[in-house]
Amino acid sequence: MLHFTRWKTLMIVGVCALGLLLPIPNFFSKERYDRLPGLLQHHIGLGLDLRGGAHVLASMNLDELKRDWYAKLTDEARKRLREAKIGYTGLGAAPGGGVQVRLGKIEDMDAALKALRPMSSSLPNASIAAAGGSDIDIRREGNDLIMIQPTEAGINARVGQAISAAVEIVRNRLDPGGVKEVSVQRQGNDRILVQVPGVEDTKDIIEAFNVAKLTFHLLHPSLSPETMGARPPPGYEVVPDRDKQGVSYLINMSPLVTGEDLVDAQPGFDNRNGEPMVTFRFNQRGAVLFGRVTKENVGRPFAMIIDGKVLSAPRINEPILGGSGQITGSFTVEEANRLATNLRSGALPAKLTVVEERVVGASLGADSIEAGKRAAIIGMLGVAAFMIFAYGLLGVFAVIGAAMHVVLVIAIMTLLGSTMTLPGIAGVVLTIGMAVDANVLIYERIREELRNDKPTISAMDQGFSRAYATIIDSQLTTFIAGLVMFMLGSGPIRGFAVTLTLGILTTVFTAFTITRLLVSWWLAAQKTRKIEAPLSYSPARNKMARP
Repeated sequence: MLHFTRWKTLMIVGVCALGLLLPIPNFFSKERYDRLPGLLQHHIGLGLDLRGGAHVLASMNLDELKRDWYAKLTDEARKRLREAKIGYTGLGAAPGGGVQVRLGKIEDMDAALKALRPMSSSLPNASIAAAGGSDIDIRREGNDLIMIQPTEAGINARVGQAISAAVEIVRNRLDPGGVKEVSVQRQGNDRILVQVPGVEDTKDIIEAFNVAKLTFHLLHPSLSPETMGARPPPGYEVVPDRDKQGVSYLINMSPLVTGEDLVDAQPGFDNRNGEPMVTFRFNQRGAVLFGRVTKENVGRPFAMIIDGKVLSAPRINEPILGGSGQITGSFTVEEANRLATNLRSGALPAKLTVVEERVVGASLGADSIEAGKRAAIIGMLGVAAFMIFAYGLLGVFAVIGAAMHVVLVIAIMTLLGSTMTLPGIAGVVLTIGMAVDANVLIYERIREELRNDKPTISAMDQGFSRAYATIIDSQLTTFIAGLVMFMLGSGPIRGFAVTLTLGILTTVFTAFTITRLLVSWWLAAQKTRKIEAPLSYSPARNKMARP
């Protein structure tokens, strides 16, 4: 257990050296940091509680959310009536919200209600209101009219789901790795509050509010916006081109395929002209649907639409069966990267409009940073004093390991680009005590072996080997708790979880590599100097030492 091969020793020393080098950019000025090579540009950001940042409040367009829902209800009603072979003379939006169906024959009323009622679904108990706990109400109005209207409970449930989905999507767009301490929270019924530490420009945050809804639509086979007359034909609408001013297309409102089946989107460059583009890939369901649609419409033009604007309108020359494609359209590299990120994270349920934006100052500021530093120093000194008093020279080795533990935590956070918050500082202070806890278990096991008159080397070897399982078990339970806090928590809780979990990993490393390596070197030095007196346990002095 105490023997180290040369390559293991070099690896441990290399990790320690890297741990000492990585945090250095944190101490550079901004001008000097910007001159560093790209590979070295890693640093720890400060959270909102320490540094301040950007504060953006956005409101979701509930009217758009309802219109999308009504459109889906219309398509589903049309499909069900067609399958039931029931004719109708009118199907569309109702004046008071919802969908209305006017039947061609009065005697088809019962059959139509039977075909349409499965569209309604039950709500969870928490959302049940009046209207029988269903999301939509389907009822007869007069002799030939059927009304399909969302209930109040259904609308509330739909809005709640949309806001929750938007919170997760925006968080994934702004902080894909989950280490930057971005705070995204629901506020009120239809608003989302976003706070990003260390950001002085809200532009990138507002860009994350883009809907990024990708859909494919067929164009009208014969008409165009110039030849359609005063109003578009039923089921069609005019959509402008993204890049060409004054150019628009007459498209079918029902999408052929949507971006809901996208599994990946990556930025790239077009081989033909070198311009930035975005490649996308459907899942199996989307690939089959896209292949069938393109096979059935060979020779017809179709439009690729993102966020309500036509990116391109090519002609389908042959079936596209691979389940992948490209999005081009005069993008810059930054636009292509942002679009790929937004598509990967999913489309927002509805448009988010910025209600308030500002840059906020640190709520705790420099005083809190100084208090955190002071607490870390006092904690480190207290732990060091106790370990040296209780274990003598071995206590010094434990203190060196604890100091290296803090360095490695800072180094890993620097490499990941994590954000340090005040709870994060508390996590570091806590793990200082945890770092030497493993050494305490090891040293107490060594004491037991020395009481049994075991030789020094044998006692130390047994101390490290027998304490290993106990330490792993105790640290593993805390590590699981930290992971749960990281996955389910947000803001300060996640900041604490980051330093706690990283601290546990480095604790195990320092206890069983760095401290053990120092002990191994010390024993080798004792042997070289031919010092025969073994390490013994002195109950009177309550420490281990050479007599």
